[in-house]
Amino acid sequence: MPTFSAHDGTRLAYHAFGDGVPVVCLPGGPQDSAYLGDLGGLSAHRQLIMLDIRGIGGSATPEDPVSYRCDRLVDDVEALRRHLGLERMDLLAHCAGANLAAQYVSRHAERVDKLVLVTPSVRAVGITITTELRRETALLRSDQPWFPGAFAALEAILAGRGTDEHWQALAPFSYGRWDETARAHRAAEDEQLSMEIVAAFGAEGAFDPEATRAALARFTPPVLLLAGEVDTGAPPRTTAEFAGLFPNAQCVVQPGAGHFPWLDDAATFVATTTAFLGQGTTRSR
Repeated sequence: MPTFSAHDGTRLAYHAFGDGVPVVCLPGGPQDSAYLGDLGGLSAHRQLIMLDIRGIGGSATPEDPVSYRCDRLVDDVEALRRHLGLERMDLLAHCAGANLAAQYVSRHAERVDKLVLVTPSVRAVGITITTELRRETALLRSDQPWFPGAFAALEAILAGRGTDEHWQALAPFSYGRWDETARAHRAAEDEQLSMEIVAAFGAEGAFDPEATRAALARFTPPVLLLAGEVDTGAPPRTTAEFAGLFPNAQCVVQPGAGHFPWLDDAATFVATTTAFLGQGTTRSR
């Protein structure tokens, strides 16, 4: 597994899949990038560079735990770009990784050719997802056999009474199909998450929504935001609002998809993403 040195000397790892022009990929969580796989076969079209966030996967644990904070991780992404020898790069981020991508763009806009945000978290830009919208999105699945238990868990969480059991019961809402593949993916995700790092990632000071929104309004390269039609975590309406913060963004809703659209319909996900990214224009130094 290739590694590189962050600005503070922490050794960070990444995975490379496929050939062609690189796309740097930031995982959500934050967690081990392994859950991304090869993004449904996207590696057949572009080389995927999957960063393991510090302290997770193949990356070393830093001396200073404050360095897990989202705004501090921007320096790690920039160190990766330099290590790869890229003057400019295409950047793809999933879920919480979108918070990191947004802050990277805020500070290094001149280094990004195209930006893809997949079922993005919106904490970095201060958008509120209402309980009504989450409930409305969840009700799209009311014909599923698992719905009663999962919906009851959602109601408990929305009411502030959520337990670990409720969060576990909520899992089917994240997938377009709650089948064996989805269950295995969820089990692997649970193993990869460190709640200590998750808490540090979003600690006080991690986000400055007003400044980030102002920076995104000046970011003119093409942006794709991809939403899952039935995703309660990042509902399409919220993703469309996020897209509106950019001057040159499109929001695409993948039919029947949840929070992991490359699992629910790999062909559609790859077709949408490659149509946007094309062959790439990223240049090496």
